[in-house]
Amino acid sequence: MPFRKKPEEPSGLSRRGFLKTVGAGTVAGGLIGESATPPRASAQAPALAGPGPIPLELNINGKVEKVSVEPRVTLLDTLRNHLDLTGSKKVCDRGTCGACTVLLDNKPIYSCSMLAVEAQGHAVQTIESLGTPEQLSAIQAAFVEHDAQQCGFCTPGFVVACTAFVHDHPNATLEDVRAGLGGNLCRCGTYHGVTEAVLQVVKTGKGGA
Repeated sequence: MPFRKKPEEPSGLSRRGFLKTVGAGTVAGGLIGESATPPRASAQAPALAGPGPIPLELNINGKVEKVSVEPRVTLLDTLRNHLDLTGSKKVCDRGTCGACTVLLDNKPIYSCSMLAVEAQGHAVQTIESLGTPEQLSAIQAAFVEHDAQQCGFCTPGFVVACTAFVHDHPNATLEDVRAGLGGNLCRCGTYHGVTEAVLQVVKTGKGGA
Protein backbone atom coordinates (compact mmCIF):
# COMPACT_ATOMS: atom_id res chain seq x y z
CA MET A 1 0.00 0.00 0.00
CA PRO A 2 1.58 3.25 -1.03
CA PHE A 3 2.53 5.68 1.70
CA ARG A 4 0.21 8.70 1.85
CA LYS A 5 2.08 11.91 2.27
CA LYS A 6 0.88 14.34 4.87
CA PRO A 7 -0.90 17.27 3.19
CA GLU A 8 1.22 20.34 3.09
CA GLU A 9 0.13 23.26 5.19
CA PRO A 10 -1.09 26.17 3.09
CA SER A 11 1.12 29.19 2.91
CA GLY A 12 0.64 31.73 5.64
CA LEU A 13 -0.81 30.96 9.06
CA SER A 14 -1.94 27.36 9.45
CA ARG A 15 -4.95 26.22 11.47
CA ARG A 16 -2.64 24.73 14.08
CA GLY A 17 -0.58 27.87 14.19
CA PHE A 18 -3.70 29.98 14.51
CA LEU A 19 -4.90 27.94 17.48
CA LYS A 20 -1.50 28.17 19.13
CA THR A 21 -1.47 31.92 18.65
CA VAL A 22 -4.97 32.35 20.02
CA GLY A 23 -4.18 30.13 22.99
CA ALA A 24 -1.04 32.03 23.82
CA GLY A 25 -2.84 35.34 23.49
CA THR A 26 -5.63 34.15 25.76
CA VAL A 27 -3.21 33.05 28.46
CA ALA A 28 -1.27 36.28 28.18
CA GLY A 29 -4.48 38.28 28.37
CA GLY A 30 -5.49 36.37 31.48
CA LEU A 31 -2.15 37.03 33.13
CA ILE A 32 -2.34 40.71 32.31
CA GLY A 33 -5.85 40.91 33.69
CA GLU A 34 -4.82 39.19 36.92
CA SER A 35 -1.75 41.36 37.40
CA ALA A 36 -3.68 44.59 36.91
CA THR A 37 -4.87 46.41 39.99
CA PRO A 38 -8.40 45.17 40.70
CA PRO A 39 -11.11 47.83 41.03
CA ARG A 40 -11.87 48.78 44.57
CA ALA A 41 -15.22 47.64 45.81
CA SER A 42 -17.55 50.59 46.26
CA ALA A 43 -18.65 51.13 49.83
CA GLN A 44 -22.13 51.84 48.48
CA ALA A 45 -22.37 49.00 45.97
CA PRO A 46 -25.95 47.67 46.04
CA ALA A 47 -26.47 44.22 47.45
CA LEU A 48 -27.58 41.54 45.03
CA ALA A 49 -31.31 40.85 45.11
CA GLY A 50 -33.38 37.94 43.88
CA PRO A 51 -34.06 35.85 41.98
CA GLY A 52 -36.88 35.19 44.42
CA PRO A 53 -39.35 37.79 45.73
CA ILE A 54 -37.92 40.73 47.64
CA PRO A 55 -39.78 43.21 49.87
CA LEU A 56 -40.44 46.64 48.38
CA GLU A 57 -42.01 49.83 49.67
CA LEU A 58 -43.65 51.89 46.95
CA ASN A 59 -45.26 55.31 47.18
CA ILE A 60 -48.45 54.76 45.19
CA ASN A 61 -51.08 57.50 45.03
CA GLY A 62 -49.75 59.11 48.20
CA LYS A 63 -49.76 55.89 50.21
CA VAL A 64 -46.86 53.61 51.09
CA GLU A 65 -47.58 50.13 49.75
CA LYS A 66 -45.57 47.10 50.84
CA VAL A 67 -45.24 44.31 48.30
CA SER A 68 -43.00 41.32 47.74
CA VAL A 69 -42.12 40.68 44.09
CA GLU A 70 -39.24 39.30 42.08
CA PRO A 71 -36.76 41.94 40.84
CA ARG A 72 -37.80 41.20 37.24
CA VAL A 73 -41.44 42.21 37.81
CA THR A 74 -42.50 45.45 36.14
CA LEU A 75 -44.23 48.33 37.85
CA LEU A 76 -47.30 47.67 35.70
CA ASP A 77 -47.61 44.04 36.79
CA THR A 78 -47.05 45.05 40.39
CA LEU A 79 -49.85 47.60 40.21
CA ARG A 80 -52.27 45.24 38.53
CA ASN A 81 -51.45 41.87 40.08
CA HIS A 82 -50.27 42.79 43.57
CA LEU A 83 -52.02 46.06 44.44
CA ASP A 84 -55.30 45.56 42.53
CA LEU A 85 -54.85 48.88 40.70
CA THR A 86 -56.08 47.72 37.31
CA GLY A 87 -56.75 51.11 35.72
CA SER A 88 -53.37 51.05 33.97
CA LYS A 89 -53.86 48.69 31.05
CA LYS A 90 -51.48 46.01 29.77
CA VAL A 91 -51.88 46.21 26.01
CA CYS A 92 -48.66 46.09 23.99
CA ASP A 93 -46.32 45.42 26.96
CA ARG A 94 -43.51 46.83 24.80
CA GLY A 95 -43.47 50.51 25.75
CA THR A 96 -45.09 51.71 22.53
CA CYS A 97 -48.84 52.22 23.02
CA GLY A 98 -49.07 54.25 26.23
CA ALA A 99 -52.04 52.38 27.72
CA CYS A 100 -50.02 51.74 30.88
CA THR A 101 -48.98 55.37 31.41
CA VAL A 102 -48.59 56.49 35.03
CA LEU A 103 -46.97 59.53 36.60
CA LEU A 104 -43.57 59.15 38.20
CA ASP A 105 -42.71 62.28 40.16
CA ASN A 106 -45.38 64.05 38.05
CA LYS A 107 -43.83 62.92 34.75
CA PRO A 108 -45.59 60.40 32.46
CA ILE A 109 -43.84 57.05 31.99
CA TYR A 110 -44.70 53.64 30.57
CA SER A 111 -45.12 51.45 33.63
CA CYS A 112 -44.57 48.31 31.53
CA SER A 113 -41.01 49.49 30.86
CA MET A 114 -39.98 50.13 34.48
CA LEU A 115 -39.21 47.54 37.11
CA ALA A 116 -41.08 47.88 40.38
CA VAL A 117 -37.77 47.90 42.23
CA GLU A 118 -36.73 50.98 40.23
CA ALA A 119 -39.81 52.89 41.41
CA GLN A 120 -38.71 52.86 45.03
CA GLY A 121 -38.07 56.36 46.32
CA HIS A 122 -40.37 57.92 43.72
CA ALA A 123 -43.97 59.09 43.84
CA VAL A 124 -46.22 57.08 41.54
CA GLN A 125 -49.69 58.23 40.51
CA THR A 126 -52.11 56.03 38.64
CA ILE A 127 -55.42 56.80 36.95
CA GLU A 128 -57.17 55.84 40.20
CA SER A 129 -55.79 58.98 41.89
CA LEU A 130 -56.96 61.49 39.29
CA GLY A 131 -60.70 61.51 39.88
CA THR A 132 -63.74 59.51 40.87
CA PRO A 133 -67.05 58.75 39.15
CA GLU A 134 -68.66 61.25 41.51
CA GLN A 135 -66.01 63.93 40.99
CA LEU A 136 -64.24 63.74 37.66
CA SER A 137 -61.04 65.64 37.02
CA ALA A 138 -61.11 68.38 34.38
CA ILE A 139 -59.50 66.07 31.82
CA GLN A 140 -61.90 63.22 32.58
CA ALA A 141 -64.92 65.50 32.29
CA ALA A 142 -63.63 66.88 28.99
CA PHE A 143 -63.11 63.33 27.69
CA VAL A 144 -66.76 62.57 28.42
CA GLU A 145 -67.99 65.79 26.85
CA HIS A 146 -66.00 65.28 23.65
CA ASP A 147 -66.58 61.52 23.42
CA ALA A 148 -62.84 60.87 23.55
CA GLN A 149 -63.11 57.17 24.33
CA GLN A 150 -64.51 54.05 22.70
CA CYS A 151 -63.25 50.61 23.73
CA GLY A 152 -61.52 52.15 26.76
CA PHE A 153 -58.21 50.29 26.71
CA CYS A 154 -56.20 53.38 25.81
CA THR A 155 -58.32 55.82 27.83
CA PRO A 156 -56.59 55.57 31.25
CA GLY A 157 -53.17 56.10 29.69
CA PHE A 158 -54.44 59.03 27.64
CA VAL A 159 -56.06 60.66 30.68
CA VAL A 160 -52.84 60.36 32.69
CA ALA A 161 -50.70 61.64 29.80
CA CYS A 162 -53.11 64.51 29.12
CA THR A 163 -53.15 65.45 32.80
CA ALA A 164 -49.37 65.79 32.80
CA PHE A 165 -49.39 67.58 29.46
CA VAL A 166 -51.84 70.36 30.36
CA HIS A 167 -50.03 70.89 33.65
CA ASP A 168 -46.73 71.49 31.82
CA HIS A 169 -48.24 73.28 28.78
CA PRO A 170 -50.93 75.68 29.95
CA ASN A 171 -50.87 77.58 26.64
CA ALA A 172 -50.63 74.63 24.27
CA THR A 173 -51.78 74.84 20.67
CA LEU A 174 -53.33 72.08 18.58
CA GLU A 175 -49.90 71.29 17.13
CA ASP A 176 -48.44 71.15 20.64
CA VAL A 177 -51.13 68.71 21.73
CA ARG A 178 -50.57 66.41 18.77
CA ALA A 179 -46.82 66.38 19.34
CA GLY A 180 -47.04 66.08 23.10
CA LEU A 181 -49.37 63.08 23.05
CA GLY A 182 -47.55 61.23 20.29
CA GLY A 183 -46.51 58.52 22.73
CA ASN A 184 -50.08 57.29 23.21
CA LEU A 185 -51.98 55.29 20.60
CA CYS A 186 -55.73 54.84 20.11
CA ARG A 187 -56.65 51.93 17.89
CA CYS A 188 -60.24 53.17 17.72
CA GLY A 189 -59.07 56.48 16.29
CA THR A 190 -60.57 58.91 18.82
CA TYR A 191 -57.72 61.38 18.39
CA HIS A 192 -60.02 64.24 17.42
CA GLY A 193 -62.01 63.90 20.63
CA VAL A 194 -58.84 63.63 22.70
CA THR A 195 -57.30 66.76 21.22
CA GLU A 196 -60.54 68.69 21.60
CA ALA A 197 -60.78 67.63 25.23
CA VAL A 198 -57.23 68.78 25.96
CA LEU A 199 -57.72 72.09 24.16
CA GLN A 200 -60.87 72.74 26.18
CA VAL A 201 -59.01 72.20 29.45
CA VAL A 202 -56.19 74.43 28.25
CA LYS A 203 -58.66 77.15 27.24
CA THR A 204 -60.50 77.08 30.57
CA GLY A 205 -57.25 77.01 32.55
CA LYS A 206 -58.34 74.01 34.63
CA GLY A 207 -55.24 71.94 33.99
CA GLY A 208 -54.59 71.59 37.70
CA ALA A 209 -58.07 70.25 38.44
